[in-house]
Amino acid sequence: MVAADGVGVRFFFNRHLRVVTSGEARLRGRGTVTWGLRDVSFSIGRGEGTALIGRSGSGKTTLLRVLAGVFAPDQGRVELDGRVASVLSVDAGLLALLTGRENAVLLGVIAGLSRQEAIRSLENVKARSGLDEAFERPVLTYSQGMKARLGFAVAEETNPEILLLDEVHEALDHEFRDFLHQRAMEILDSGGVVIAAGHDHPMLARLCTRALWLEDGQVREEGRFESVQPHYLEAVHVHD
Repeated sequence: MVAADGVGVRFFFNRHLRVVTSGEARLRGRGTVTWGLRDVSFSIGRGEGTALIGRSGSGKTTLLRVLAGVFAPDQGRVELDGRVASVLSVDAGLLALLTGRENAVLLGVIAGLSRQEAIRSLENVKARSGLDEAFERPVLTYSQGMKARLGFAVAEETNPEILLLDEVHEALDHEFRDFLHQRAMEILDSGGVVIAAGHDHPMLARLCTRALWLEDGQVREEGRFESVQPHYLEAVHVHD
């Protein structure tokens, strides 16, 4: 249901952009090229929850953004079979001066809904997020947890079969975190896929039976969560 084959993503630093008359844009000048991901390959079947574990900067967020279509890989390919919902960053896509209601329409369109569908979903989003009167206030007044609630509530409107989570669940209060976990388990039970990145390993263990350990943008180890996670913790302890 989700597969990546030799995926690589490059980042360019300290380079200059030159636009030529043909409309082609070229990067020139001296700079640094860093691979955020390099030759990452894996396959995830239906009903499988997979945890992305690794140190900060290991490539977890970059991989999720590739799967969500935010980044295009410089090499390799990604195949996803199913509707995708992603909650990759607490602030992703939110405009601080717009209200929660206005942002919900914007996020819905970004997620693939038509403007009419996004507008029709507003009462569902308001109820699911539990924002109540805050739904009519500017997002700049929101806490991190409230932003995460709004983002997930909108993502739910796409009725996802593949759910991508990047640490945002760690900003949620216990009540909404339990709701998110319950919804993620429903997706898994119905044959969907959940891919979650984070450092809260007890939480990841509740959702995921498999783990992908990333290190310096490459897969260090892949397998059962209870097998991979101790190896990762041992490596971190040795290097600290």
